[in-house]
Amino acid sequence: MCRRRLAAAISATIAAELGVRATVGELARISPRALINATDAIIQRMPELVESWGPMALTPTPFSPIVDGDVLPHAPWRALVGGAARGIDLLVGHTRDEFRLFNTRLGSEVTDEQVSATLVGLAPASNSSGGYRTVYPEATPAQLYELVNSDWLFRMPSLHLADAQHAGGGQAWTYELCWSYNQEQGASHSLDLLLVLGTLSVEDVRSHPSAGMNAADEVIGVAHHMRTDWLNFATTGNPGWAPYDPDTRSTCVYTAEPITQPYPEERSRHIWHTHRFDTLDLLHTE
Repeated sequence: MCRRRLAAAISATIAAELGVRATVGELARISPRALINATDAIIQRMPELVESWGPMALTPTPFSPIVDGDVLPHAPWRALVGGAARGIDLLVGHTRDEFRLFNTRLGSEVTDEQVSATLVGLAPASNSSGGYRTVYPEATPAQLYELVNSDWLFRMPSLHLADAQHAGGGQAWTYELCWSYNQEQGASHSLDLLLVLGTLSVEDVRSHPSAGMNAADEVIGVAHHMRTDWLNFATTGNPGWAPYDPDTRSTCVYTAEPITQPYPEERSRHIWHTHRFDTLDLLHTE
């Protein structure tokens, strides 16, 4: 989520890459392929813009919903705390390895300096339970890099959304997908949607060079469990496990056989429990 000023700066930067102004009239004359190429070029340069764009510059994309005070009057966490969805049941969750799909810095390519810069840019400035290096002492630099990106961009915003819904008097159900079919990507971003929508076939799994030993036998069952639960939620308002509350944090964890347990990413939750997600803004103008 970003404010108008940051959105305008991002639009102007992409438009400048094309040699035009960020207006509907001028951008309408640009081909879709040229727009994509310009955006890709800016994505490569985004880390250089962190002092101006802030954490937005460390994400895989420059695009996000704009909190404009009109179509989107507030960031969702603030809106839900205020009761905006009190009468709307919410199913919210994430995959375990959300950022791995975007993580091109694998293995030894991630240095301690890169991890430190990422922690400074994304992790909470202070917390009562220590930082990532303390809470995940066994993690390699690559794993720390992936963890903080997964938490900041996907996992913790999802968990805090459930907290906000509960605080606003509404009901929420949370899930985490931990099942994966290959070692390279793990339970990465959007794998839950592939399973629910049935677009990951047995043959897709079997033919993957890094497929797990039993993955081809498991994929149909995992997909069936998830699809059934989501359809039950859509039709009855109850996916089949206890609703979320901040004390028990009941969560459906999708493995080869789903289990219900307290929210599984407890170490990350402790790091982020005092943080409040809100709308990103431009730090300063060039």
